[in-house]
Amino acid sequence: MPKKESYETMIGELEKIVDSMENEELTLEDTMKNYEDGVKLCNKQYKILNKAEGKIKILTQEGEEDFNKAGDSNEK
Repeated sequence: MPKKESYETMIGELEKIVDSMENEELTLEDTMKNYEDGVKLCNKQYKILNKAEGKIKILTQEGEEDFNKAGDSNEK
């Protein structure tokens, strides 16, 4: 079973890719490979963020309603 990468690990990998593309003279083939790897990492990160956002919405859905009600009473 492959080890699941953390969001932070993927950020580090993405930073390395960007750094190498900005600071090294790469062949077109290497540049395209780095770009492809970067896009894959971004897609994985996007999925992780969407999943986290969904969990937060579920956990705070009731609290959000309570918060909005409290805010309405403070405005009067």
